[in-house]
Amino acid sequence: MSTPTADATSHLARNVAALRHTRGLTQQDLAAAAGVPRSTITSLESGTGNPSLQSLLKVAHALAAPLDELLAAPRAAVRLWRAAEFTPQHKGRDVVVRSLVPEPVPNEQMELMALGVGAVMAGTPHLPATREYFTCLDGRVTLVVAGDLHVLEPGDTLAFPGHLPHSYLNRADAPARGVSLVVWAGAGARPFADEG
Repeated sequence: MSTPTADATSHLARNVAALRHTRGLTQQDLAAAAGVPRSTITSLESGTGNPSLQSLLKVAHALAAPLDELLAAPRAAVRLWRAAEFTPQHKGRDVVVRSLVPEPVPNEQMELMALGVGAVMAGTPHLPATREYFTCLDGRVTLVVAGDLHVLEPGDTLAFPGHLPHSYLNRADAPARGVSLVVWAGAGARPFADEG
């Protein structure tokens, strides 16, 4: 028979490892971000440690997760959001943008963009080392990045440094849709080759 302490230790071990993997971190990466020794992470994930509250708070902060999520029992993480629950924003000329993910995702912004015929929208330049990705879903989208034109067909993805001036255009004769992903600077982003 399990005890509450054993259950909490098991949940902690599973959740720390799962969140670390989801964030793409090694044990050493997480230890450095949390300011704790790597052995602390190893013992947490193996269920053999007896961490202090301060260590747990540091690890939770480094994983961008509340402490209760680290200790939570498994639960069905299924939720349906209906389209009406999203608030679209109108930007530029005939561009409608809405969040693709209704919950906060650390260090990322994901949006669904609908571009009407003749649509134009200037992108917002970000800090150096921010990466942006745009995937065309339907129609044809032209992205202008630092003066260079890139025409995307359905399924094409363009990646570019987010600090460069950029804009989105629909110069075709039919509406277009795409997904924009911004990975903020400092989120473990690798600089593009031309950023050094």
